[in-house]
Order: sequence, then structure tokens, then C-alpha cells
Amino acid sequence: MSNDKTPAPRKADQKPAAARSDSTAIDAFVRHARALAQPTGAKDGGRLILALDATMSRQPTWDLACSLQAEMFDAVSKAGGLNVQLVYFRGFGECRASRFVRDTSSLKDLMVKIDCRGGHTQIGKVLSHTLKETERTKVNALVYIGDAMEENVDDLADKAGRLGLHGVPVFAFQEGHDPVAETAFKEVARLSKGAWFRFDRNAASTLSKLLSAVAVYATGGLKALEARGRAEDRLMIEHLKKSGGRG
Repeated sequence: MSNDKTPAPRKADQKPAAARSDSTAIDAFVRHARALAQPTGAKDGGRLILALDATMSRQPTWDLACSLQAEMFDAVSKAGGLNVQLVYFRGFGECRASRFVRDTSSLKDLMVKIDCRGGHTQIGKVLSHTLKETERTKVNALVYIGDAMEENVDDLADKAGRLGLHGVPVFAFQEGHDPVAETAFKEVARLSKGAWFRFDRNAASTLSKLLSAVAVYATGGLKALEARGRAEDRLMIEHLKKSGGRG
């Protein structure tokens, strides 16, 4: 996996607007990234990877999903001192990652410019990328949002287990009710000592609060969740303790 430095090739019959996530867009949000206040006692703040499935199966609800995910970004930004990286996959083997930035509004702007393209899921690449990132510098959590799973579940389980050993919980948000995806997402969450939730487009407020809880966890662990003590924090603590999550 590489940072999004070059534009994806487009077919001759594609409209120029389809290449909306090219290097210009990436460079723009990086240039505008601003350093937010760092939390007390944290040198660099927590690191959170937010990964999105942008394959064609999500096209019918993509615009609506973008608005929900935008609320999630807003919730993350309120945590402060949190470095967020956006990862997404789509098309034929296309899997891209932004840099870690603290200006989540820039990440939100990039997200709404991404168009869905046909292709298979690449969850394994997301997990492998997260492993490589945390081997370089600690990643505190991975949030994954998707609706399908078209890979070898045993391979995903192996990588999820390795993330668990590295102390990187996966918070899997599932859009829709695909039973294969649900089984896989729950197993990935369990093995990584994370949590699984339904990505319900009719519950934007609840989702925003849950991601806020993930952001708090990424910056200060279970103690930070317990200290804040909101309903969503207590729910997240319950899920994490059931899966053996670390403090």
C-alpha cells in the first residue's frame, strides 16, 4: 500500500470528474492540515485509521453514507490530539491511504470526492497496511466501514489476531445485513479485541457518538472512556471488555 501520490488510471470513456481523488486532491488536504491542541501527557496524540469500502455495491447509498461518515469525522475532530488516516479501496486492486493528519475536515472533504468503482473487497490489504503502520509507530485503533466480504475469512482472521497481539482493536461498522460479512466482521473484531456495530443509516446520531467513543479510546484507552462516562462510552467499554480489550 502506498500514499495517494498518483492518480488512478482512467478509461478513455470516463469523464474527467471520475478522477476526483487524484494527487491534487490529496495534496490539497495535506497542505491544509492544521495541528490541533495535543492532549496532556501525550507527545503526538493517538493514531486512528479510518478505512472505507468504496466498491460499487455501496453506490446506491454512498451519498447518504457520506453524510453519516461526515458526522463521524466531526465527532473524531472533537476529541482533539488524534491523528487520523483515511484508507479506502475500490476498482481493480486500488487501495489508497492518506497521510496521518489532525485536520479531519480535510479528510472529510477528500472522502466526499471519492466515487465508487466496481471491484472486490480488499479488507486483507487494509489489515496488512494497519499492521505495517503500527510496526512503525503505534496505531491505537482501526475503524472499518463496509457492507460485504469477498475474501478468505481465515486470512482475515489471522491478520486480525496479529492486530490483537499488537494492541490494535478493529471497530467494524457493517452497512446492511449481509450474513457472510457479518460473520467475518464479528470475527475480525473479536480476534483483534475490538467491537462490531451495525452501520444503520437511520441512526446518524448514534453512529457519531460511537465513533466519538472510539476516538476517546484511541487517545486515552479504557480509562479515558471511563472518565468521560457517557452512554456511548459505557457501551464501548462493555463491548471491549467482552472481547478482552486492553486499557
